[in-house]
Amino acid sequence: MLDEQQTRQEKLAKIREMGINPYPAKFDKKNKVWEIKNTEDGRRLKTAGRIMTIRAMGKLIFVHLQDWSARAQIAIKADEVGKEKFKLFQEIFDMGDFIGVEGEVFTTHKGEKTLLVKKFEFLGKALRPMPEKWHGLKDEEACYRQRYLDLIANEETKERFKLRSAMMRALREFYWREGFSEVETQTLMHSPTGASAKPYKTHNNGLDIDVFLRISLELPLKELIVGGYEKVFELGKVFRNEGFDPSHLPEHISLEHYAAYWNFEDNMKFTERMFDYLFEKLNLPKKMKVIGKDGKEREVDFTTPWKRVDYIAMIKKDSGIDIEKIKDAKELQKEIKKQGIEIEEMKNMGYGSLVDALYKKVSRPNIVGPVFLYNYPVELQPLARRSDEDKTKVEQFQLLINGWEIVKAYSELVDPKDQAERFKEQAEAAKKGDAEAQAGDDDYILAMEYGMPPISGWGLGVERLLTLLTGQTNLRDVVLFPLMRPQGQESIKA
Repeated sequence: MLDEQQTRQEKLAKIREMGINPYPAKFDKKNKVWEIKNTEDGRRLKTAGRIMTIRAMGKLIFVHLQDWSARAQIAIKADEVGKEKFKLFQEIFDMGDFIGVEGEVFTTHKGEKTLLVKKFEFLGKALRPMPEKWHGLKDEEACYRQRYLDLIANEETKERFKLRSAMMRALREFYWREGFSEVETQTLMHSPTGASAKPYKTHNNGLDIDVFLRISLELPLKELIVGGYEKVFELGKVFRNEGFDPSHLPEHISLEHYAAYWNFEDNMKFTERMFDYLFEKLNLPKKMKVIGKDGKEREVDFTTPWKRVDYIAMIKKDSGIDIEKIKDAKELQKEIKKQGIEIEEMKNMGYGSLVDALYKKVSRPNIVGPVFLYNYPVELQPLARRSDEDKTKVEQFQLLINGWEIVKAYSELVDPKDQAERFKEQAEAAKKGDAEAQAGDDDYILAMEYGMPPISGWGLGVERLLTLLTGQTNLRDVVLFPLMRPQGQESIKA
């Protein structure tokens, strides 16, 4: 490897001696490489890209050229470019270098569309060779640390991130079509509210105050409803200072929206419309293989409408425990032990956290879906509206797909007194050691006291959905540059 790097350094010096700029300012690229493979013979094209392979056959050199659109073949012939230019190509170009070419499309005797080069320009020298001589980057950790190499070497990776870009665009288009306004809210918060998660804490020197990176988009968006917005959405980063595993990242893209005058059932219908739109726009099949959180691949049919399942009844069926009849954390712990169900570190869990852990142990692994879970105990969601039929329940649903929790939505709590009381209950749970308890927010209570209409809110983890749709098992596979330990330290086990 070092010998090859030395050879490339020597070629770079030679290029400069020839008076050629090895790193020119620009090139007038008029066509994508994709057009070589998808145009009629005889058409003249001017394109550029990275050299992926070089195959010399006497006075003919075949090169595979790659840009973001595609990889295609070009041909450099001595009698087309001239002997001096042909020799120049042989002397200064390596795999990995950038080249600009102009020529005419033809079809080889093997039926491959190829660009016959008439002119070429040197556009950039690669001083390091690609891993494994361009045969692909297979080491998982190297793919994460040096995503740029992964994108060059692995076509599947490139297609995955093209889908990510297309999905982000389609999501925005769908919201605009539905009459929503996109907004941007603050990343630095006085209080880490809106979700149950450990925040990142930092200090603002200008104001001399401690602040937190947001763990949720929720409360500022609902304050905008107070201010008169009726349909708002935000696509933005949230940060959670917690452990790594295949379904959790310390920073991820959250998509949240809030709609005045809707309830959670309106958001169920909205979710189905959104998925129909995404599958059509992204040209995805409605039936596909999905890898679950347990690593098992199952076929999922995304054809709408989707099944609705009662959360409380499901837990009773799967565990033998009726959580409607047990409302005390200690009593629920005893019943869980009685049923022979093992839940780690449940001693300090509050009632809501314990119910959630029970569900994740006995029910979630069995769900293929897509399924809407509804009818949640009020202790599980301190920001959701109580049901008019049963005040011990909240109007909430989650969308489950093969064990992945993709969407959470609910009718919002808009009663400031009820909200203040629930924040107080969460604070008491935190004092008793419940790490999942949510922090309160006095500024949000103040906004609520100015009056709110009926609201329903909705949230989706973008990376989770992408992981599911692209057949991956780890969220890091759909993030361009996931957080890693510094090189040389023990790698993250996930």
